Amino acid sequence: MTSPIPAPGEPLPHYVSTAPFDPYSVEVMTEEQVRVNQASQLRLMWWKFKRHKVALASGIFLAVLYGMILICEFLAPYDLHTRNVDFIYAPPQRIHFFHEGEFVGPFVYGRTMTLDMDTLKRNYADDPSKVEPIRFFCRGDDYRFWGLFESNLHLVCPAEGGQLFLLGTDRLGRDVLSRIIYGARISLTIGLLGITVSFVLGIVIGGLAGYHGGIFDLVVQRLIEVLQSIPSIPLWLSLAAIMPATWSPLLIYLGITVILGLLDWTGLARAVRSKLLALREEDYVLAAQLMGARSGRIIGRHLVPGFMSHLIATATISIPGMILGETALSFLGLGLRPPITSWGILLTEAKSVSVIAFYPWLLFPTIPVILVILAFNFLGDGLRDAADPYK
Repeated sequence: MTSPIPAPGEPLPHYVSTAPFDPYSVEVMTEEQVRVNQASQLRLMWWKFKRHKVALASGIFLAVLYGMILICEFLAPYDLHTRNVDFIYAPPQRIHFFHEGEFVGPFVYGRTMTLDMDTLKRNYADDPSKVEPIRFFCRGDDYRFWGLFESNLHLVCPAEGGQLFLLGTDRLGRDVLSRIIYGARISLTIGLLGITVSFVLGIVIGGLAGYHGGIFDLVVQRLIEVLQSIPSIPLWLSLAAIMPATWSPLLIYLGITVILGLLDWTGLARAVRSKLLALREEDYVLAAQLMGARSGRIIGRHLVPGFMSHLIATATISIPGMILGETALSFLGLGLRPPITSWGILLTEAKSVSVIAFYPWLLFPTIPVILVILAFNFLGDGLRDAADPYK
C-alpha cells in the first residue's frame, strides 16, 4: 500500500531510526583489514619500516653504537691515555679457546719482542707457554666516568700481568681498540649536533623564504648561491684555521660542530623553500590564515609535516656527511685536537705510507666510519619509505 501524497505545503513523511549505528557493520572485513584500518599513523609507519629488513638491522646497529658511547669507559679494556711502552706498534692478538687440545676459554698468548737492528723494527712473536685468559667484569685501569666519579670496572680486561691488544697498539703503545671506542663518542655526537644546527637554519630560513617570498626570498637565494659556489674543503679549512690554538678542546669541538652545521643548511633551505612554494597555495593554509594563525605556526604545524619524509632522508644523508667532514678536518690537523680523541684523529697516525706498510692495523678506525655511513644510508631509505605508509 503506497503512502498518500501530502498536500502542497505539508512536510514529507520520513523515518529516523534511533538505534545505534556501527559503521564497520556496513562492510564486512577480515580481522587483518580491521587491524590495519583502525591502526594509527605511527603504527602503520612502524609496520612498513619493519618490512625493510636492511633498514631495521641498520637502525639496531646504530642504536647499539649510540648506546655504547654512553658507557665507553666501561667497554674499553684500557683507559684512553694508558701507554704500554714495552709494546709499541704491537700487532693485533688473536683470541684462542683451546690450548694443546684442551678447552681453556677465551685467551691470548703472551708475546716476546725482538728489535731488528737493521730496520729498527720491533718484531713480536706469540709465546705458547704464556696462556693469558681474558677476564670479564673485572678491575683494570682507573677512569672518571663522564668526568663525574672514579671507577675501574671494565667489561673485559687482560690477564693479571698480561696484555690484551685485539686491534694492536700505536706509536705510544696505546690500545687501538680502546681509542676507537672512546673516539666513537666524539665522532657520532658531532653529526647529531651538526645536523641540529643545520636543520634549525635550513627549516627557518628556507621556510620563511618559501612562505613569504619577495625581497627576503631574493636575498636568501643569492646568499645560498654564494655559499654553494665556494668549494667545500677550502672553506672548511679556512674556517677551521681561524679558531685560536689557545681554545680548549671543548670549544674546538663546539666550533667544528657549528662550522659543519653552518655549511650544510643551504641545500636543506632550498629544498624547504621549493616545497613551501607549492604547499602555501593549498586550501588548508588559507583556512589557517583566516583563523589568525601566525607564519611560524602555519610552517611548523601544517607545512613542514607535509614533506617530513624528505626531511628524514636529508637528515640521514647529512649526518654521515658531517662525520666525514670532521674526520677529514681532524686528519688534516685542522679539526679536533688532542687530548680529544675521534676517529679522524686516530687516522692521523696513518698519514705516512711507510707507517701503513709496516703497521696496517692503524687503519682500523676507517672500518667504523664506513659501517656507520652505510648504516645511516640504509636507515634513511627505510625511514623515507615508512614516512608515507599509504604509498
